[in-house]
Amino acid sequence: MLRFLAAAIAASSFAVAASAQAPSSQAPSAEARSPQVRSKAPAKTVARKPSGQTKASAKPVESGPCTLGVVSVVEDRLEIDKFGVTIFETEVTEVPVEGWGLGDLVVARVRAATGNDPTVRRISYPKGAFEPYYHPKSRFLPDPRESLTSIVRDVTANSNCDRYLVVTTFEGKIAGTNLTVKGIGAYNQGLGSLIRHSHLFANFTISLIDGKSYERISSFAADTGSRLAESMRITEDPLKKLDNADFPDPPSAAANSVVLRERIRTLVADKLDRDLPKYLEKQ
Repeated sequence: MLRFLAAAIAASSFAVAASAQAPSSQAPSAEARSPQVRSKAPAKTVARKPSGQTKASAKPVESGPCTLGVVSVVEDRLEIDKFGVTIFETEVTEVPVEGWGLGDLVVARVRAATGNDPTVRRISYPKGAFEPYYHPKSRFLPDPRESLTSIVRDVTANSNCDRYLVVTTFEGKIAGTNLTVKGIGAYNQGLGSLIRHSHLFANFTISLIDGKSYERISSFAADTGSRLAESMRITEDPLKKLDNADFPDPPSAAANSVVLRERIRTLVADKLDRDLPKYLEKQ
């Protein structure tokens, strides 16, 4: 009996010891694995990329009354011409002069002529809008849609100005010759490479159009007076005289010529300052 009790007590002690040494089946918590508690990292904010369909902010629309809308169809482009004795020596080159701001100059001179009147507004238009006017497809029967007044009506549909002052370029003859030059630029004329002379030209015209009927507003003093005065000039306008050394050769050099840029801008501004007051008189 005593032997049986001793054996039972020994077996019970062995089971308790084995249970104490056995590993726990439950995984220890993070706090138990490390004596330090790690702080939770803040969530990162991911910047959302702008969608490709995001619309660009629209340009502010000018508000308020508009007594005069200015449509400047004068682009940063020059015609550089070289003439010899025969037609076979003629060289005509069109040169882009980005950044010269000839169109901006027109608007600035109109604003100055009106005393910076706040009711004078510049009218923007899509690129190529006036191409039908300069290069009409209809040769024999004029297409009314290619007329200046029709195009101005289209580009000013939402402008609601009382009148529109439109500045366009044209092709004109060199005095005393049958040679023609177009728009704004410079030409060199002469014999060979020695007897030559250079000049500037600015062939542009001003048109005044009624903002309601879109009919031209004619003025003899404005339309005819300046041309008559120019034709009666005995000596050449000194602003048009150009030193041969300043004539761009090759023509592409015109875009980087500081002298040519300032001379052209001066000529255009002078012509505008002389002609604009006649067009801006109250009708």
